[in-house]
Amino acid sequence: MLAFVGFVIVVAGTPGPSNRLLTATGGQVGVLRGLPALFGVAVGMGFMMFAVTFGLGALILHTPLLVNAVKWAGALVLVWFAWKIGTSGASHGAGETRPIGFVGAAAFQWINPKSWLACMSAAGTYLDPNHGSAAAQAAVLALLFVAAALPSCSVWLASGRAVQRVLRTDRAARVFNLVMAALLLGSVAPLVLT
Repeated sequence: MLAFVGFVIVVAGTPGPSNRLLTATGGQVGVLRGLPALFGVAVGMGFMMFAVTFGLGALILHTPLLVNAVKWAGALVLVWFAWKIGTSGASHGAGETRPIGFVGAAAFQWINPKSWLACMSAAGTYLDPNHGSAAAQAAVLALLFVAAALPSCSVWLASGRAVQRVLRTDRAARVFNLVMAALLLGSVAPLVLT
């Protein structure tokens, strides 16, 4: 279990579409209003970890049409998120910007290629036929994933908040949003080129 927690900390703490989304959210609305997105990312990944470990991953991996559908749906949503981030303006008031929220962030995990890769590799590596039923192991891995991902991902949300302090002008906010959008688009390139 300690090896799995280490795996989650690395996976959840490294750059990827979800963490770029959290950074942009923190930069636009701050940490408190970004908490639902943070919990959505962690719980969405935990639920995906449960489902993949319990067997959904095998169905997806062995069905090329589903693999391509997930791949292209993920690419399209990432492009849409990048557009929304890149075209948003500065947030000078607490009520001006509507963050992605819990449901949007949780649902996003299902089309996030990094989430699928992390869950598939974790399920293949840490599922052990000698340690109980698939359902019990899937539940334990899912709960551990949520518990370890929350602090790892919160760093990205907080870094967005730290950047927000610099984004006092419309121009600075616009540059930040364009950079975040470009980074998010950059995560699409490997997806569509493979």
